[in-house]
Amino acid sequence: MNPLLSHLQPYPFERLRQLFAGVQPPAGLRPISLGMGEPRHPTPPFIQQALTDSLGGLASYPATAGEPRLREACAEWVRRRYGIAIDAATQILPINGSREALFAFAQTVIDPTQAGATVVCPNPFYQIYEGAALLSGAQPYYAPSDPARNFAVDWDSVPQEVWERTQLLFVCSPGNPTGAVMPLAEWEKIFALSDRHGFVIASDECYSEIYFQGEPPLGGLEAAARLGRTDYRNLIAFTSLSKRSNVPGLRSGFVAGDAALMKAFLLYRTYHGSAMGPAVQGASIAAWSDETHVEDNRALYRRKFEQVTPLLAPVMDVALPDAGFYLWAGVPERLGLDDAAFARALLAQYNVTVLPGSYLARESGGRNPGAGRVRMALVAEVEECLEAARRIVQFIQSHP
Repeated sequence: MNPLLSHLQPYPFERLRQLFAGVQPPAGLRPISLGMGEPRHPTPPFIQQALTDSLGGLASYPATAGEPRLREACAEWVRRRYGIAIDAATQILPINGSREALFAFAQTVIDPTQAGATVVCPNPFYQIYEGAALLSGAQPYYAPSDPARNFAVDWDSVPQEVWERTQLLFVCSPGNPTGAVMPLAEWEKIFALSDRHGFVIASDECYSEIYFQGEPPLGGLEAAARLGRTDYRNLIAFTSLSKRSNVPGLRSGFVAGDAALMKAFLLYRTYHGSAMGPAVQGASIAAWSDETHVEDNRALYRRKFEQVTPLLAPVMDVALPDAGFYLWAGVPERLGLDDAAFARALLAQYNVTVLPGSYLARESGGRNPGAGRVRMALVAEVEECLEAARRIVQFIQSHP
């Protein structure tokens, strides 16, 4: 067996299953889960129709690079969304969801023969970053988020000697679980670090279309273009239809950026066997070409956050995030419960599932930056989210 597998830690939901072992929630309260970040709004019918209309190509192997018209649809979406030009032939590749591509990209980029090969990622973080680093033969370094700056990542806390051996930096904006969005000044900082040390930036942007106030979140390619980096050197952006279009089961997205990196990634993917099926390509073209359903989806999330956040704010440290569909809520200290104990007791007494924040982070510098917080995914319908919020309020108020 690959010895690197032994370095992998249990996924957060496996830890949650273990935490809840033996818990018997009250039978009179129907279960409500805010634990998993899985979109639960209905898939738009036109996307389903496009999927079935594209079944005619199943007798042929699809190309790893995808159909030209899919890459053109993705490039056109980038132009509309960010106001920048991307070459569909050399700077875009379809992917089977951002998860598989984030993992595969690390295997493409990392040179494990270099001593101390390092991957830097935010902390808290999406656990695929850590697994991708470990199985590529690198070591992860966790850059903590700063609660005083709306949970922006504290890149300045990363020591110089770590940057010197870094080969890949994962950024996530809007962030999971915090919802923080990176401003242009922060992008300028990490571009300068990349130029100085030569590492590649993988920008995970799968929550980019769920936002509630002001301008849409700044994307990595957009930031590069504003700063005159129109070759997008050492930068690849990852995006997905799962959250944007409520199609997590479609497993569809794309990557865009540095043409040289894209050429190497295409070579890897050719051997990896990650070509997108023709029916999924057809549905994806339809989804990327329409914005009305995205605006409707965004309005549903906005309504939930506008109603749920004020309910919870009097009893928890919680605020409307910059973007994304998570509330990153602080457990009240007066309860005397850590985040895992809070989640277990909430399930046992009120049949509501939330995810302990410490499960989404690693101890670094003597502390776990997710400790004392819980992640709530507002993915269910409005009334179910409101019912969950009311139960959480009752749970907290019932403890003196």
